[in-house]
Amino acid sequence: MTMTVFSVAILALALLGTPLFVIVSSTAMASFAAAGIDTQNAIVELYRLAANPFLITIPMFTFAGFLMAEGGTAKRLARVARACMGWLPGGLVIATILACSFFTTFSGASGVTIIALGGLFLPVLIAEKYPERFSFGLCTAAGSMGLLLPPALPLIVYGMVAGVEINKLFIAGLLPGLLTVVVLSVFGVWVALRSDAVRTKLSAKEFFGSIWEFKWEALVPVIIVAGIFGGIVTVAEVSAITAAYVLIVEVFVYKDLQIRRDMPRVMRNSMILVGAILTILGCALGLTNYLVDAEVPMKIFEVAQQFFTSKWTFLLALNIFLLIVGGFLDIFSAIMVVVPLIKPVAQEVGIDPIHLAIIFIANLQIGYLMPPAGIDLCVASLAFKQPMTRMYRVAIPFVLVLFIALMVITYVPWLSLGLLPPEVPVP
Repeated sequence: MTMTVFSVAILALALLGTPLFVIVSSTAMASFAAAGIDTQNAIVELYRLAANPFLITIPMFTFAGFLMAEGGTAKRLARVARACMGWLPGGLVIATILACSFFTTFSGASGVTIIALGGLFLPVLIAEKYPERFSFGLCTAAGSMGLLLPPALPLIVYGMVAGVEINKLFIAGLLPGLLTVVVLSVFGVWVALRSDAVRTKLSAKEFFGSIWEFKWEALVPVIIVAGIFGGIVTVAEVSAITAAYVLIVEVFVYKDLQIRRDMPRVMRNSMILVGAILTILGCALGLTNYLVDAEVPMKIFEVAQQFFTSKWTFLLALNIFLLIVGGFLDIFSAIMVVVPLIKPVAQEVGIDPIHLAIIFIANLQIGYLMPPAGIDLCVASLAFKQPMTRMYRVAIPFVLVLFIALMVITYVPWLSLGLLPPEVPVP
């Protein structure tokens, strides 16, 4: 009876907009108390979190992303993308997608990308005779591209929550991330050819000038890829190197930011996001501790066995479930709340943990475009001053296109696992 009353109270608090960390931590402590277990167990996982060697990567990569967002990276990136790709059929579409993917990968926030780059590309797309509805949809959908590419924050947070090696997630996300970019680009080229969109004239001066201006920031992915995949440094070390490099570039090379004027603001804004992530992460791990002790995942698996006779039917149901979740929760909240429940069940039906991680993030990437409250739809509605009902409509073609890519990622495990080094058998 007591737990029933508590469940109703928690549901009421959630509907009233109570912060997620309060809901999760309260649920964890009440569950432990109801089971007759000391509520201190809810905090045990925080000690393990503090000792996690990958913890430092979250503030470092977030700080680097905010430095680029607050500096002039968006304008330089838009310029180089348009100069390099604008002359191709659908080149401006491809430029928009590539620029947004780069920006989201390092900022970790699709909403920031929509505001920073969507505002730059949207008027250009419309001016060059791309359909207005398509242009709104593209600048919204492209915002979430890049969440599967290293060093995107969702990959790091997922690895910490699920206990999966982050290095492997970075490698596993490469081909699926590129697939989503390619599929969306092909759709954009098809629309461009049907609408007789204007192409930008190729200018050697603008081409080389834009690349030369962007050269310092273009080295950021090179540093990360060479450092991690070359075995030179660890993920934690490369995150610190990246943050230091971006700081030097933005402050002393481009001089977009000033130490005394801008650094306090950038540090404050970036660490607010980090604090929110770590707070929810700590609370979610406490709840996970209870779920494991109570064998909740095994009970879910027993129920799932009655409906899903193979891992392929389970994956289809999982995709539908995660797309619905994406319409309500942001990707970090979804990772922390849902992953502890589905990971053990997925392992029981034979789904590789790395493959599951990529499927999960690919779903939530599309979920940003799902009603009723997909994050990208909400941000784009405000940024472009469009009603939410219209954003629902313009997002439909992009959801369908990305769903095709999701099916390939789900049912072709090689895309996620093919580049991983073979496991060395333990003697």
